Amino acid sequence: MTSQANVQTVERYLDGFRTTNRLQILECLADDVEWVLPGLFHTRGKPEFASQIESKGFEPNPAITVDRIFEHDGIVIVEGRVESKRTGGGLIEIACCDVFDMRDVKIQKLTSYLMQTSK
Repeated sequence: MTSQANVQTVERYLDGFRTTNRLQILECLADDVEWVLPGLFHTRGKPEFASQIESKGFEPNPAITVDRIFEHDGIVIVEGRVESKRTGGGLIEIACCDVFDMRDVKIQKLTSYLMQTSK
């Protein structure tokens, strides 16, 4: 598969999160997808992944900014920022680096490194 096709899948996935479009997000994933946030959680399979798409305490449709995106040998790396409104008021800002392992132009594994940059 081409590098560009892998990047396009990741961009579609991110757009799905921006609009909280669960179907669009899930279409980008392999059936045996894994999502790892080191030290926080590790999901396996689409049903477990789907349960983490919307977080309690946060409004849907976060603002996601991509600062850099790379693809090499089936791995897509995205550096960026996320801003999300809290349901009780306020805003959380997060710097992130996501590493996507791709298989057949689908996300097979996602490892997310997150750092809160605001309170």
